[in-house]
Amino acid sequence: MAIPEAQLQTWSNQGAVATAKATHESVRNALSQATALSGRSFDVFLQGSYKNDTNIRGDSDVDIVVRLNSTFHYDLSLLDAAQQARWAEAYSTRATYVWEHFRGDVLAALVAYYGAGSVNPGRNAVTIAAGGGRLSADVVVATQYYLYTSFWGVNQQQSADGIAFYSQPDNRLVINYPLPHYDNGVAKNSVARTNGWYKPSVRMIKNARTRLVEDGDLDEADAPSYFVECLIYNVPDSMFGTAYANTYYNVVKWLRGQNVSGFVCQNGVLGLFGPAREQWSPASASTFLQALASQWDNW
Repeated sequence: MAIPEAQLQTWSNQGAVATAKATHESVRNALSQATALSGRSFDVFLQGSYKNDTNIRGDSDVDIVVRLNSTFHYDLSLLDAAQQARWAEAYSTRATYVWEHFRGDVLAALVAYYGAGSVNPGRNAVTIAAGGGRLSADVVVATQYYLYTSFWGVNQQQSADGIAFYSQPDNRLVINYPLPHYDNGVAKNSVARTNGWYKPSVRMIKNARTRLVEDGDLDEADAPSYFVECLIYNVPDSMFGTAYANTYYNVVKWLRGQNVSGFVCQNGVLGLFGPAREQWSPASASTFLQALASQWDNW
């Protein structure tokens, strides 16, 4: 028996956003009051489900990026020798205020504003406890990151633009691309591609996953929110639309017939599956898809 259209439509609804905005503004205010950060060039912006309008009811943690703009990490491996030489000539001066300094100043600012008991410097992000009308927040302290695809001068270059930071305490460089992720999601949701069906469909599948976890039919670790969104991003645009029941059935059926190992993240740069900590396993994806199919068949 198929899942009723009314249930799927309910699952497609977006969760509350006002508290996420308040949390974002709270972090901005905390950093604006730090003397050590005065005069530093940095941006504070949302990432994750609240940024991408794919948050569902029950989502709590707000993902926030604090990105230093005065220095950057880079990858020149796609450039030939001549372009690498041009780059080295253009950027011969090395920054003196680097990620380690910035992270220390951001962490100190957050502790001063919220109190040491509310701030936890974690492996990938600084966690701020909920309170005062705000949600809990995971604050990623990062620099800019450029994966260069061509470079003939400062004003004649192309790159994939991301963020970079070092996980703690192993000091491992982590790279992600939250802004391309956002842009690609907006494009896929556009009238020209899925006519506004993509993001509601992501929320529908996320809520279906939550129901499976609540019913004991799926381990939450097999289907983290970010990976679910990226998985659905790889589905052809033609699979979305006309009705939520059609979309659920078409998306799951199409995915179960694919070799997912070559899928990309929604940012279009990184592979979705692989051995890195920031990647998913095909086995977990298969378990998730099987659970979705069984939920449909046994509703």
